[in-house]
Amino acid sequence: MSEGGPPGRMLRIGGTALHVLSEGSGPVCVLSPGLGMGWFDWDPVVPLLTPHRTVVRFDRPGLGFSAPQTEPPTAEGEAARIAGVLDALGLPGPATVVGHSLAGFHAEAFARLHPERTAGLVLVDTSVEENARPLPARALRTAAARARGHAFATAGLPRALGPALRRLAVRASSVERADPVPAELVRRTYGTGRVARALLMENARYFDVAAELEHLRAAHPLPPVPTHVLAASTGTDSRLERRRLTRQRTLATLLDAHFTTIAPAGHLLMYDRPEAVAGAILEAPRFHPSTVPTTGPAPW
Repeated sequence: MSEGGPPGRMLRIGGTALHVLSEGSGPVCVLSPGLGMGWFDWDPVVPLLTPHRTVVRFDRPGLGFSAPQTEPPTAEGEAARIAGVLDALGLPGPATVVGHSLAGFHAEAFARLHPERTAGLVLVDTSVEENARPLPARALRTAAARARGHAFATAGLPRALGPALRRLAVRASSVERADPVPAELVRRTYGTGRVARALLMENARYFDVAAELEHLRAAHPLPPVPTHVLAASTGTDSRLERRRLTRQRTLATLLDAHFTTIAPAGHLLMYDRPEAVAGAILEAPRFHPSTVPTTGPAPW
């Protein structure tokens, strides 16, 4: 990738300039990556979707090429951001919303708060927090995250350590043990204080967003749309992995969702098994969660 501008468009949404890409044609799907990740993390999946779908990707505030955040993240705010991206692109019709890891909270919040705009929901090795409660001293934690981000940036740590930490995190979360994103693009994003600050803030507010989603579940029913939970399994059958898969399966039961375990794969399913992720998205309109089994092989 050259040192030119971002590959997508910069659109002002909710007062923040966001980097947004829209590719392909057909029914709309929105892809949202996990904590601290960018639009490029969906690159292995997108070519499998664009012949059949209009694929929308965007960087949350501070991440990728988007402008810095002005407010800490919330579940309702991220749901509104997804709606704002679709509005800015002139795509008001229902969309299949796909969330990986932390963004599973955002995708589910969108489905609950905007049921008329939701065609399907696909959660890719999503974050699961049962009976989540917000941590104490939210304002203090938010201020501390901002202070750490400022200190890191002032000390030049993002430029010195950011790209290397990104590479280590990807290797630890993928059975492929390699980061396919070009080194130059990693440097241009993870080498900035802007991305480091956004990552620290998303991490600081993680349990607050999880607890907010618990309240949304009680107040806003999930619309009767195809819902799919994809869980990654490395195949080690360790106690930790069994517990994690049990939590994912419990979430699928809660959401009346189709549940599929994908193995071998790490947390970054879009890197390890892009065809499985694309298959779930493309199949979403074809089944209703109450008419398919909650275990078994993927339907592609």
